[in-house]
Amino acid sequence: MSSNLVENQRPAKDLSPQSETKSGQSGGVGRGWTVTLAGTGINLALGVLYTWSMFKEAIGREFGWKGEQLNDPYALCCLVFAFTMILAGRCQDKLGPRLTATIGGLLVGGGLALISRTGSYTTWVLGFGVLVGAGIGFGYSSATPAALKWFGPSKTGLIAGVVVAGFGLAPAYLSPLTKFLLDSQGLRGAMLTYGVGAVVVVCGLAQLLVSPPQGRAAGEAGARGATPLAPAAGAPPGEMLRTPAFYLLWLAYFAGAGAGLMVISSISGMAKKSMGGAAFVAVALMALGNAAGRVTAGVLSDKIGRRGTLLLVLVCQALLMLAAIPVTGASHAVPILTVVTATLIGFNYGANLSLFPSFTKDFWGLKSFGLNYGLLFTAWGVGGLVLSRWQQVLTTHSGGNFASSFTAASALLMLGALLAFLIKPPKTV
Repeated sequence: MSSNLVENQRPAKDLSPQSETKSGQSGGVGRGWTVTLAGTGINLALGVLYTWSMFKEAIGREFGWKGEQLNDPYALCCLVFAFTMILAGRCQDKLGPRLTATIGGLLVGGGLALISRTGSYTTWVLGFGVLVGAGIGFGYSSATPAALKWFGPSKTGLIAGVVVAGFGLAPAYLSPLTKFLLDSQGLRGAMLTYGVGAVVVVCGLAQLLVSPPQGRAAGEAGARGATPLAPAAGAPPGEMLRTPAFYLLWLAYFAGAGAGLMVISSISGMAKKSMGGAAFVAVALMALGNAAGRVTAGVLSDKIGRRGTLLLVLVCQALLMLAAIPVTGASHAVPILTVVTATLIGFNYGANLSLFPSFTKDFWGLKSFGLNYGLLFTAWGVGGLVLSRWQQVLTTHSGGNFASSFTAASALLMLGALLAFLIKPPKTV
């Protein structure tokens, strides 16, 4: 059974060694890597979302917010980010990645500038939850499709992993930078600085995003040397939504992403028990694990198949959730155990972010990739909203104990693993 699991989901191999270098001759592989690294840079700038656990503590001190209020802007940002991916994906497919990413940079910068001027809960929900969330959606949706179109099927996981690694890696530099800005400029000054930075970096790098000439996108029908993937490759959204594979992937994504976001939203507070003021180190190392998981899972899935890799990731994450209970609940927690657990949870969470776009390309092709992946990505937003808020409620009513939320997340991940086992490529368009 295990051999079939790997063989059935192994991406199609391009047997022509020259095929990938011949696709998109006007730009070539070098241009493809320029687009890939520009997308990675954009995601590095958009990763401010993952430092919310540090902002949350400063917000509580400065504005006096409590309980669920502290998570609402973050949870709404995740949800808006995810659902904006549908509109932004359509925009990317029709208008191109350059304009789409530029819109994203302006929205993120505007949202952060808005909340830098006030402590109003409503304004923060609007500015961070809606504007920043929408901006991240536009920026994020533009980066991966543009890069994938320059490369053939054998590099799908690698390229997707490299691009999205920027988003996961961002807290590695944003965590110490956020601590410095909060200490030197305060909460509002930090937000304004990040807002200006988002406009400059995202809008600047957006100008480097370009798709290959029409009809020359690697992996598409008609591209020289391209190898067909699933029988439904090239399916529009309506056809995708009629396949069981979409719903199985959506539910597995909900579990994998939701559990990871639940921990990310609170990691700084969890680490404070054992690390005190050095808790930002756990945030940064979790980010390194997050980024490494995206690249590693992408490469591994190119070798052994998407489904086998996803199954492995979800089972490991379920076990880590259970292992985290004694680590976070101990009265004298050991810092090294906190850091290792956070890093591994980040690694498994990050793997989802390269696997699911790769599934989307394999199953439904590149023609409507932006919109198709946008629809699948709603699972990420709903998972983040539901599980992060669920955890906040459970920990508030249990005096800060994370055991119940970790146990529930572990069970959900095992269910996701069962669903992953059932995933099969769609048969028809």
